[in-house]
Amino acid sequence: MNQSQLLKLGKEKLKKEDIEEDKAKRLLEFVLQQSREEMIRNSLEEVSEEKQKEYEEKLQEIIQGKPLQYITHLQEFMGLDFYVDENVLIPQPDTEILVEQVIEKIQSIEDAKIQILDLCTGSGAIAVSIAKQLQGIAQSKKRQFREKEYQIIATDISEKALEVAQKNATQNQVKIQFLQSDMFHKLEGMEFDMIVSNPPYIATKVIETLSQEVRREPRIALDGGEDGLEFYRKILENSKEYLKKEGYVLLEIGYDQGEKMRMLWQELKENCQLKLITKEPIRDLGNNDRVMIFQKVAKEGE
Repeated sequence: MNQSQLLKLGKEKLKKEDIEEDKAKRLLEFVLQQSREEMIRNSLEEVSEEKQKEYEEKLQEIIQGKPLQYITHLQEFMGLDFYVDENVLIPQPDTEILVEQVIEKIQSIEDAKIQILDLCTGSGAIAVSIAKQLQGIAQSKKRQFREKEYQIIATDISEKALEVAQKNATQNQVKIQFLQSDMFHKLEGMEFDMIVSNPPYIATKVIETLSQEVRREPRIALDGGEDGLEFYRKILENSKEYLKKEGYVLLEIGYDQGEKMRMLWQELKENCQLKLITKEPIRDLGNNDRVMIFQKVAKEGE
């Protein structure tokens, strides 16, 4: 069987299961270790029985719900390649909106040293992308950006997730301090200009209604508690202790959580020392709620 015939077979199998046919092509590229251009040039090349077997076995894994990214160990995000496996969520394009907002806010901060905290870092996609963007800013011809110093600390409760995140930082040639911590537990005495997070935000009872693929991602990175707001509550309640004066909190939220988050903030605002500076959630390319931004306010008398 040649490559073209094997690809046709793969597409037919996925189509029958209502799965995106393009995954058949991307999987074959991975199994044969060929680029798209090479696949076109070599379409009539015979495929060994060993590779045919490997391809069909991995097709079956996809049909059974395993994300393609966990097979190829690759996901593109912010123009960078990230290693992913079953220990981390797969970075999604919508999260790029959060990174873009972080970079915009960073450039408005006048301090010579800017410290950033990424909570629930997972694969490290957010922290690594921020660091890579800041490399470009540091190399800018604008003196005020070139002379700034940036420090990024990224935390996660999962040791295995942090191993993946460190791998991605090394792969993308950025320096990040990774710390195993349950939210703020190991950050005592630290202060940041900015806290950024894409925490677990799916309500517990909703998880079982999600697609097979999503349910194959680590539950600990999906489950946001009974109302989906458990981690947001912790972040809003505790950020004041770890933010510098006028520091920012930037959060990715679920597609339908804008109003719920506004109500949560209203409930907590007297004690959390944060003002909501996005009157409406910043929306993603699908026009869904995606990012909310808060800023620390001083207590009376400070």
